[in-house]
Parts: sequence; C-alpha cells; structure tokens
Amino acid sequence: MQGKIYIQDIRLRAFHGVLPQEREVGNDYIINLTVDYPIDTACLTDDVADTMSYADAAEVVKQEMAVSSNLLEHVAYRICRAIKARFPQATAVTADIRKVAPPMPADCTAAGVTL
Repeated sequence: MQGKIYIQDIRLRAFHGVLPQEREVGNDYIINLTVDYPIDTACLTDDVADTMSYADAAEVVKQEMAVSSNLLEHVAYRICRAIKARFPQATAVTADIRKVAPPMPADCTAAGVTL
C-alpha cells in the first residue's frame, strides 16, 4: 500500500534569486513537501523505524534551502533529489516553494514553483 507523509508551510529565511538584493537581504519562503512511500510495514508494526521521519525530511529541506541559488526550480530539484537519497523507499517527491512578497511589479502574497 502506498502512503504519503507531508509537511506543510515550513517557513524559512533564505537567499535565492537573480537580483543581488535577494542574495544579500534574503526573503521568507514557504515550503510544502509531500513524499510517497510504501506504508504497509509501518501500519502493521506501529514502529517509527518502519516509517519516514517528518523531522529528518524537514532537516533535508532546511539544508537545501540554505544553499543559495538563482532559481527556485533548482532549489526544488535539489530538495527532491536529496529526499530521494535520504529516503530510498520514496516513490515520489513533491516540493512546493513559495517566495513571500517577491520583488516584482505585482501585488501578490507569493510566487513560486512546484516540482
């Protein structure tokens, strides 16, 4: 049986973007992560060792967000790749990254990418 873990609205300060100001001042980001994985064993054993750790997944997100990039696409790709490396049982990973109040001529709460 397939299951999912998800972490919603991880809020971090990071330094991504193509503008020099974005790299110096930074911005707030909201990250949502969903990971599909076989859940059968955890359902039967009720043992944390048989599932995926939310805390470990959040730490992977935090580590990848700390590496500055020009594009959020690149950051999302790195998060997905790092989750798959840390949790080889993962069958699918979705990373949604939103830059809060992006520096652009539009009134919006966020802009981002989902991979």
